[in-house]
Amino acid sequence: MRMVGALLAVHREAAGYTQRSLAQQFLISEELIASVEQGRRPLKMDLAVQLDDFLGTKRTLQTAVDHMPEVDLIPRWAEEFLDREREAIAISSYENQVLPGQLQTEAYSRAVFRSRVPVFDEDEIEQYVAARIERQEILHRKVPPTTSFVIWEAVLHDRLGGHGVYSEQLRRLREYAELPGLALQILPFGRTAHAALDGPFVLLETPEHQRLAYTETQRGSQLIADPDEVAILTQRCAMLRTQALNAEDTRGLLDRMLGEQ
Repeated sequence: MRMVGALLAVHREAAGYTQRSLAQQFLISEELIASVEQGRRPLKMDLAVQLDDFLGTKRTLQTAVDHMPEVDLIPRWAEEFLDREREAIAISSYENQVLPGQLQTEAYSRAVFRSRVPVFDEDEIEQYVAARIERQEILHRKVPPTTSFVIWEAVLHDRLGGHGVYSEQLRRLREYAELPGLALQILPFGRTAHAALDGPFVLLETPEHQRLAYTETQRGSQLIADPDEVAILTQRCAMLRTQALNAEDTRGLLDRMLGEQ
């Protein structure tokens, strides 16, 4: 990915374009061009084709992408989801196993990846952690997306990584609970009804107001565009919000848990 990105940078500069001016030609973000050139995101084939045509590079970028080792390729479903997440104007998430990636501290994220069976090696873990932390940039933009997180209380009681990691993560949640445009709600123990017993999911709204959903299982994940399926998860999300503590009570719960440290 770094090699392909460096190749793009060479061709871009030779053609007299900055990252911003090239991005403007394709109506994409400057950050996308920068991330590709730095090797943090893969160059997708459709964009490689357009760039080759525009820069007159005679299929150089297409060939480079086509011959990338499989180890460097992000699965297509994950690649599209991450692209959509970066561009989303609204994100809603329900989690019942681990904290949402956008809310994780670096240490907690590392503990999550170290829990994986079969195990990742340390280099892989650090790569995954870096990618996860980078995703959190969207919450700190000048105009961030509207975000809503509903988290089952059980997740707050797991101590992945040990007591120090747990305490730091609780403080992070309490801090993020004050961010503008972010709603954090805990679904507490003891409820007599639960709208999402089938597991976690994410809802996205694109700048074009298309609504998408994303779900994960033990051995697979999927990005859902079918309006009927997305509508079902949207209904579940709405019901979950009524079953969860409101934002003020959630902050109170976090304060009590922090006071018990």
